[in-house]
Amino acid sequence: MALIPQQKPAIEKAYSTALKRVVDSNAKQAGVAVGKKAAQAILAARLNDGANNAESYRPHTSAGIYVPTVIPAVPHWPNRKPWLLNSASQFRPGPPPSLDSKQWALDLNEVKELGASGSVRRSKEQTKIAKFWEATLPPIYHGVVHSVATQAGRSATRNARLFALVTQASDDALIAVFDGKYHYGLWRPITAIRNADVDGNPGTERDPGWKPYIPTPMHPEYPCAHCVVAGTVGAILKAEMGDKPMPLLTTKSDTANGASRSWVSVDEFVQEVSNARIYDGVHYRTSAEIGTAMGVQIGNNAVLNF
Repeated sequence: MALIPQQKPAIEKAYSTALKRVVDSNAKQAGVAVGKKAAQAILAARLNDGANNAESYRPHTSAGIYVPTVIPAVPHWPNRKPWLLNSASQFRPGPPPSLDSKQWALDLNEVKELGASGSVRRSKEQTKIAKFWEATLPPIYHGVVHSVATQAGRSATRNARLFALVTQASDDALIAVFDGKYHYGLWRPITAIRNADVDGNPGTERDPGWKPYIPTPMHPEYPCAHCVVAGTVGAILKAEMGDKPMPLLTTKSDTANGASRSWVSVDEFVQEVSNARIYDGVHYRTSAEIGTAMGVQIGNNAVLNF
């Protein structure tokens, strides 16, 4: 309510629905009081975390030459205070492939074929996956966490800690990934493919009218943010389950009309996220792989330091 008051009706409805499941009692009222106190403490602790600081991103161009005038998303987030990381750059990856490399040509040509808006190479199933993972807000990952939290024998306290850990680590993942994105500033597929004649690589060819399957997010490409978050959540769920069998992981997507998808393992779920962003036409394979590995590091760090 404090952070997104414009969604007050939806928040109040969800809150009321959740509380109705609990029998009225002194314990219920005590629990509500503890929850409010915890929320107030978190808001107070994060009051000056840098999220509301002014951004000063400077688009690069020659004097007098037009550049798009929409400022990219949250360029100031690398300056935010992390929850569990030592710094935003703690797990910053090395640079993306050089434009004259064989790997760059492989990456660009894969997304050029599979991620185009009218691709004939992308299968119906791959298109479903692409549409499903166009969703980027936290609920799509919280659904996966629910698959673990709803297992028999788990206490409310343990689940509260699990969701707190996942949420703090996921926010750290976004702080870290935007550090990488704005540090390297790698162009998105739509830019790279339309300008492949100037990348100095004989293995790439320009397609002047190429478009991705979904709208390109407004921030640099490398590394893949969805992949970092998926890797983070996956690492935490593996640690949470330990030697116990992983339950079927299921979640829903609002960009796929509420459709559900399920995976038998964390690795299968994380790999699908990586593939989806290529099918979407907004990321390269190397960025997805590096992003996933970065997320695993962030998730494991969170487990150790939470």
